[in-house]
Amino acid sequence: MKKKHGSESEDASIDMTPMLDIVFIMLIFFIVTTSFVKEKGLIVNRPDDQQQTNKPSKNVSIRIDENGFIYMNNRQIDIKRVEANVQSFLAENNTDSAVVQAAEKTKHGVVVEVLDQITRAGVPKLSVVVKN
Repeated sequence: MKKKHGSESEDASIDMTPMLDIVFIMLIFFIVTTSFVKEKGLIVNRPDDQQQTNKPSKNVSIRIDENGFIYMNNRQIDIKRVEANVQSFLAENNTDSAVVQAAEKTKHGVVVEVLDQITRAGVPKLSVVVKN
């Protein structure tokens, strides 16, 4: 009995299909499990340099000292009456912006309450200035 060793033209080859299947499955796994991080923060609308106003408008100006006392037009007002005072100011003056100047040691809750009342009074643009 002779063994047939004659056909040496048959090359030994490795089938690459299972390896490619595993690579594609891993690629799909990493794409699906990747989490895209979206950073959270405040959106700040900065004014353009080219934006000019021809008519000067009087802003609602409110000052809060470090003890929490609120002043509007150099007179002290109660925190519960900010909305009413702003509405009466808006009846006399045509403006759409307000500036709140707070001392550095003012409690945040007081500032937020004043900002909420100004917004409820109908002023859409608010600015906060911190005074040292």
